[in-house]
Amino acid sequence: MTLQEIINLAKQLSTVDKLRLIRQLAADIKLELVDKPLPRKSLWGLCAPLGQAPSAIEIDAARAEEWANFPQQDL
Repeated sequence: MTLQEIINLAKQLSTVDKLRLIRQLAADIKLELVDKPLPRKSLWGLCAPLGQAPSAIEIDAARAEEWANFPQQDL
């Protein structure tokens, strides 16, 4: 059956039956929408716009640069 054939059959129903059909279809659609979980984006995908992570060498160089002028006296 095509959609148009179904519509033509539905037009032949009484007003009360049309209302029942609409209510039943709306309930079915609601269940279908509620039961389907939304696709989730992976954590890797969330971090993708940040670009490539710094390498261990770059981290060590930044750490050495930050600690280079740290006071050496004991408190």
